[in-house]
Amino acid sequence: MVIQPYLFFAGRCQEALDLYRDAVGAEVLMLMRYRESPEPVPPGRIAPGWDDKVMHASVRIGDTVVMASDGCSPEGPSFAGFSLSLTVADAATADRIFARLADGGSVQMPLTETFWSPRFGMVTDQFGVQWMITLPVAQP
Repeated sequence: MVIQPYLFFAGRCQEALDLYRDAVGAEVLMLMRYRESPEPVPPGRIAPGWDDKVMHASVRIGDTVVMASDGCSPEGPSFAGFSLSLTVADAATADRIFARLADGGSVQMPLTETFWSPRFGMVTDQFGVQWMITLPVAQP
């Protein structure tokens, strides 16, 4: 079995994909817009003017595939009750990613040393997605 996060961006999916490409090196594996659907979208299913919005995308971040969509309307779900936890290779990468995700977002816990990590922080990006950035303890 595999669990994959599926994020709905209420009309801002392309912006989110652009941010994640820049911030965490996300690679878009597949992207389909509503107008590209092999079957016509039923009338009233999506908001008017949403033909170019993202119906489905698969994005690789490190070794994980995250799925994303604009959903069907601008009144989409909020991102609450979870965080995406990202483990990074070094302090410079933690600093860069954290700063990029915090730009336009909000910091819940600045990057700092903890008993489990030499560099850990929590940030909510401009789309409301919560992230935890962790640098693992170096193994001897």
